[in-house]
Amino acid sequence: MKNAFSKNWNRSVQPRKQRKYRYNLPAHLKKKMLSAHLSSELRSRHKKRSMPLRKSDVVKVMRGSFKGKTGKVNAISTKKLAAYIDGVESSRRDGTKVFVPIKTSNLMIMELSERK
Repeated sequence: MKNAFSKNWNRSVQPRKQRKYRYNLPAHLKKKMLSAHLSSELRSRHKKRSMPLRKSDVVKVMRGSFKGKTGKVNAISTKKLAAYIDGVESSRRDGTKVFVPIKTSNLMIMELSERK
């Protein structure tokens, strides 16, 4: 198995190869993996189902233990393919607050930030 990204990769049933493909994606394809669904209002306005997340978008968590929380995207991790959202935090044993990474497929964009 090669280490580098392959343009000829078609598909595999093996989860390890699927994970390897995602980890080795080039940056322009990783950005597509960081897309989230649009709200019904934005969907009708932009005529699109989903868009890539940006830093100051307002999103709503649709799945997981933080379901229903709404907040602004604080940071996006291309390595983890996840987003960090204001208000979605957990506390450590010493009491400090830490942002929890949320997969972008579990988010819905409610408001878009300034886009060019």
